[in-house]
Amino acid sequence: MSLLQQALVFLAAAVVAVTLFKKLGLGSVLGYLAAGVVIGPWGVGAVPDVQSILHFSEFGVVLLLFLIGLELEPARLWALRRTVFGLGGAQVALTGALLAGVGIATGMRPATAAVVGLGLSLSSTAFALQLLSEKNELPTPHGQASFGILLFQDLAVIPLLALLPLLGSGEAPSSEPGWMAALKGLGVLAVVIGAGRYLVRPLFQRVAAAHSQELFTASALLLVIGTAVLVNAVGLSMALGAFLAGVLLADSEFRHELEADIEPFKGLLLGLFFIAVGMSVNLGLIAAAPLKVLLWVVGLVALKALVLWGLGRWRLGNTESAWSLALIISQGGEFAFVLFSLAVGLQVMEQSLADLMVVTVSLSMAVTPVLFAAYTRWLRPRLRNKAPRAFDVSPQEDHPVLIAGFGRVGQVVGRLLRAKRIGFTALDISSENIEFLKRFGNNTIHYGDASRLDLLRAARADKAKVFVLAIDDIPSSVRTAETVLQHFPHLTVFARARNRQHAYQLMNLGIKNIMRETWASSLEMGGGILEALGLTYSESRSALERFREHDENLLVATAPYHRDEKKLTELAAQARKELESLFEQDAQKS
Repeated sequence: MSLLQQALVFLAAAVVAVTLFKKLGLGSVLGYLAAGVVIGPWGVGAVPDVQSILHFSEFGVVLLLFLIGLELEPARLWALRRTVFGLGGAQVALTGALLAGVGIATGMRPATAAVVGLGLSLSSTAFALQLLSEKNELPTPHGQASFGILLFQDLAVIPLLALLPLLGSGEAPSSEPGWMAALKGLGVLAVVIGAGRYLVRPLFQRVAAAHSQELFTASALLLVIGTAVLVNAVGLSMALGAFLAGVLLADSEFRHELEADIEPFKGLLLGLFFIAVGMSVNLGLIAAAPLKVLLWVVGLVALKALVLWGLGRWRLGNTESAWSLALIISQGGEFAFVLFSLAVGLQVMEQSLADLMVVTVSLSMAVTPVLFAAYTRWLRPRLRNKAPRAFDVSPQEDHPVLIAGFGRVGQVVGRLLRAKRIGFTALDISSENIEFLKRFGNNTIHYGDASRLDLLRAARADKAKVFVLAIDDIPSSVRTAETVLQHFPHLTVFARARNRQHAYQLMNLGIKNIMRETWASSLEMGGGILEALGLTYSESRSALERFREHDENLLVATAPYHRDEKKLTELAAQARKELESLFEQDAQKS
């Protein structure tokens, strides 16, 4: 089957299955898994090569971790250290020890039991974070605790890889000792951190200056793929390297643009990963030993959930949050596939046991969405006797104001909001302008084209209350207004108009709060001129107010005809006579 035909099969299966499962309320993840089972070697056999698809689709997990890294500035990551190392370390140690004990009790060698216990103690970053994202629960206490534990599990990859060769009787794929591999891994991570801090941002500034959307997207993918390949070359988790790259760019002006560019690739590849997991489920092994497989799956999920529930009660202090934490990461993880494969090569584990563990992990992944859906529907409402306490660190910036265009107008608005301590997020297409403003402490400005729907979503337009349209370029301003009004109708829009024609276009879209760029300043100058010519302050103010009211009425009246030059000329001439008549009447009254 050609690559194009395989793509057709994957897309058709995903569209049908995910649509059906979403309609049944079971979520997209379970839909992808079901699609994989159907088209896999144990289903209709449309795509027989599971391993190559699984390896390729794991890049979706890499992109997912990169995007999560973009949400966490280094200061926020540091604030999560107790959750990562305290809660995460306790979960891996307790779960690994208990599962190793179960392995020894079933007749495994201590070394084999240790690998099984530690491998099964890891959870699926892709499954857990996708479910949390779908339910919008990542900022919750259990969402943050889940993320911290998952992050520690990715960090635990380094010592696990160093430990494996010491446990095996075979030769490691590399002739170097385990401590050397670990040291090399730490060195690569140091390179990633240094490059991300001192090289990547200047590179993106150069790319942004070219004003090419395709080039910026290619650069974003180059960054993620390059980081993943670099860390994978020394045996580390690609997802961990991508996460670090994201964290180092989290406080940059390119954050929202990167998020918008990577998101579509992440969604497709993550869906492909779930399909590949469904394809890898060995239905033959399940049919040959159903009770044995069932016991391992139930035992794994139950034991991990019990440990997580206890840790959740200890750390979160809330029954609902503890149960949510217990169910969301009670499955096995994708890294177990790699770990058990290496263990077989090092003669730490028999192939038959590795096959059983892979099936156990795959089925535990499939069980998670079902358990969480059942919990959300039936158990969670009974536990919600009081709202959970807020978590101290949230990865989202839900500012009430979003400013598109941070030039002369946008900066004045931003200064006023900052003085009143009102949070805002600003978007600007000029990387040079952003770099200049960054020197003066403007750290809430991000690079990107605000007319793009995906970028507005990445900038949390759905969470904002007010949208300030201050873009200098008229076509870009109108495109942005159309996008905002269509997809975020809840936003109150305040728009800057360069001139009268620009104001007409914005009015025809339905925007009411329009401020013409030079209108107010021109009126103020006119008032000063009148006073200089001998009018009193009161007389000049009255004339200005009369002129303001008349012109605003004229703007509304002529808006429907702004493309009809003949009609506009007639209306303008009529308006001039009316205005002169009004001023004459005022003069007679005085």
